[in-house]
Amino acid sequence: MDVEWDPAKYGLSLHVVLRNLSVKRMKKEYDFSKGKRGAVLNAPGKSSITIHIDNEILDAIREKGDASGHGYQTLINQVLREYLDKTSKHFRTKTLSELPGTELKKTG
Repeated sequence: MDVEWDPAKYGLSLHVVLRNLSVKRMKKEYDFSKGKRGAVLNAPGKSSITIHIDNEILDAIREKGDASGHGYQTLINQVLREYLDKTSKHFRTKTLSELPGTELKKTG
């Protein structure tokens, strides 16, 4: 004999029942003694910021980024770098030979 269980009969929604079946129980205590504040992964030379951009601009940048095979954040960075290269006498993109660890050895 098959018995169907009806969660609604007990005042429960099926969503609540399924969620409770799949939830892993939390430990009573966790050890955070070695925890650190901030980003999980730090990217050298990059900062994470919050910025408000017009929707039309963000949509267009995402579309161009997808079409070029690069992410939209990479494209935004590239556009800002090009703008600063053209307009600022104080900002200049470093050439390969100016980057640390890229010194060229003399030959001959």
